Amino acid sequence: MPNIRRLPTPLVESYEWQYDGACVQLDSEMFFSPESERGAKRAARETRAKSVCAQCPVIAVCLQHALTVRESYGVWGGMTAGERQRLAERPIAS
Repeated sequence: MPNIRRLPTPLVESYEWQYDGACVQLDSEMFFSPESERGAKRAARETRAKSVCAQCPVIAVCLQHALTVRESYGVWGGMTAGERQRLAERPIAS
């Protein structure tokens, strides 16, 4: 479950970037898997979602948001929850 304490303040400006997302008019089911979805079907859906993200003008902001709040579900910023988790677990290079 995401930690809502990390969310930006509830100002329109904090979330306004979402209006510019390539996904704004799409069904959220493309980006979030049903509980029973597994294997090839899940991979295909995630690939379709990532293809939308690849064309998105706010992909970097979206990914940063997902990493900041530790969003644990769905495709955000062109990355799945597992990919984001692995990215967050990597040691920071000094």
